[in-house]
Amino acid sequence: MNTTAPVVLPNYAALLSDIKQQIGQSQMRAVLAVNSELIRLYWGVGQMLDGRQKSEGWGAGIIPKLALDIRNELPETKGFSERNIKTMLAFYREYPSLFVDASIVQTVSAQLPWSHHVLLMQKVKDRQTRQWYAQTALTQGWSHSALQAQIQSSAHERTGKAISNFALKLPQPQSQLVQQTLKDPYIFDFLSLTEPYQERELETGLVKHLEKFLLELGRGFAFVGRQYHLDIGERDFYLDLLFYHLQLRCYVVIELKRGEFKPEYAGKMNFYCSVVDEKLKHTLDAPTIGLILCQQPNAVIAEYALRGVSTPIGVSTFELTRALPQELASSLPSIEQIERELGGE
Repeated sequence: MNTTAPVVLPNYAALLSDIKQQIGQSQMRAVLAVNSELIRLYWGVGQMLDGRQKSEGWGAGIIPKLALDIRNELPETKGFSERNIKTMLAFYREYPSLFVDASIVQTVSAQLPWSHHVLLMQKVKDRQTRQWYAQTALTQGWSHSALQAQIQSSAHERTGKAISNFALKLPQPQSQLVQQTLKDPYIFDFLSLTEPYQERELETGLVKHLEKFLLELGRGFAFVGRQYHLDIGERDFYLDLLFYHLQLRCYVVIELKRGEFKPEYAGKMNFYCSVVDEKLKHTLDAPTIGLILCQQPNAVIAEYALRGVSTPIGVSTFELTRALPQELASSLPSIEQIERELGGE
């Protein structure tokens, strides 16, 4: 039996951590390099097809033949179906200058996975909006399914729309960064709550689906606790939801309110943020941010209420499901109709 005592080296844990970080960064660079080369390849194929169509008058009929010949002559090569080759041509025409200049290679378009590009070209026609989703997908680390969900919920129209006093209570550029972190409304369509429901049921549902909740909140939110206890002046207080934002470097208190926004909500949130700043905030942390989520907006009242508080607070609405368009709702069969169909009447 080997009874040799383990060697204890000073600062070994820090060395191991640094090496692991270097390995992770190297692996990420390798993934990005492979992806960039794949995007370059697909863009180049699209460029060649576009050039031949313009110079030699080739029609769309060449693409099925090309897909068949590549499959026969390079059977191990994947990604060259007829549909994907057509997408390569469309991709080049959307971004004709992407790889013309070497400095452009590291742009968002070159770093996004191919499946993201396909989704963006299919679902987002406006160039500026598409660029917003591309940039945000990269910074937020959205998967293909997450990007699809954000497009479906019109995330670009909701980001930065919360009513707030950030411009008055926070210095630039922090105030603008915080503003762009919040949305209005927040879409919690992964919940199925039956009216009437209690605020505690909403809290429970959000924590139960924490991964989807965090995705809707956005990157950087770390969950601290639900009904977080604060002992103040020999009284007990409980925060609905407490988060810490890793990029903003601050605590975020979220209070959930059914119905319309009321002025007293701002005063209560101001109190909570002040206590968190006093009891939890580290000296290097930024001021605690409050976010009040209610069902019904009242922008005028919210703006007046936020003027008189000392802490940075935002007010947004939340939706559990998106309402069906009236014409679609009216076309859906009733329960009675479905029962008649099933019963063969």
